[in-house]
Amino acid sequence: MNPQQLRDLLEAVAAGALSPEAALEDLAQLPYADLGFAKLDLHRELRNGLPEAVYAEGKRIDDLVEITGRFLASHGRVLVTRLSSEAAAALQEAHLGATYHERARILTAGTPREALPGNVAVLAAGTSDLGVAEEAAVCVAWFGHAVTRTYDVGVAGLHRLLGNLAEVRRADVVIAVAGMDGALPTVVASLVAAPVVAVPTSVGYGASFGGLAALLTMLNGCAPGVGVVNIDNGYGAAVLASRIARRSASMASP
Repeated sequence: MNPQQLRDLLEAVAAGALSPEAALEDLAQLPYADLGFAKLDLHRELRNGLPEAVYAEGKRIDDLVEITGRFLASHGRVLVTRLSSEAAAALQEAHLGATYHERARILTAGTPREALPGNVAVLAAGTSDLGVAEEAAVCVAWFGHAVTRTYDVGVAGLHRLLGNLAEVRRADVVIAVAGMDGALPTVVASLVAAPVVAVPTSVGYGASFGGLAALLTMLNGCAPGVGVVNIDNGYGAAVLASRIARRSASMASP
């Protein structure tokens, strides 16, 4: 939204020609910010509760600097995913105070969100899954939710999961990340009441087919209450978990 559009909208509300509710609807539909090479959806948070994230893979560093700068100017914060260490260094130089979460390959900059209700547990089957698990955990925390990390609890040593089960059961949503056979989310769903967001990873030997085997296991699991996101999609799992947590909290409020 450019300044003149915003002024016209505010003047219409001030004159009584438009209700605040209608203006809010208009704000949710107003155009994106056009940078020429990118069109930034600055009103996504107004529509669905979370701002647009920046997916870094395939983008030039100069473009990333401009995109993140525009989001910071509009929102006061920005989240960048799948970011290389080289690009992260450039962004940190351009935006002082930005934090690069190396294992998650995520950069966060600006003011974090206010705390939101809902505790999300992030589980990783093995240490090879930690990159994706950390992507999910860092995003959930940046969205404003409390996060509990429980790592290296795959089904090859089920006692490790059972030893941490009391803490996992306190979560409102569980994100379960696993490669190889991808069995962890099904086991977890049989042991907890919370919804489980399953994330297959591209970890495993040849017959895992880059995570396809884990994906099919999660889709065909016999324990209900599992929603499956795409292979290695920690960010997508975090968004889904956040929406579930926020919706559950709003429905529980009097």
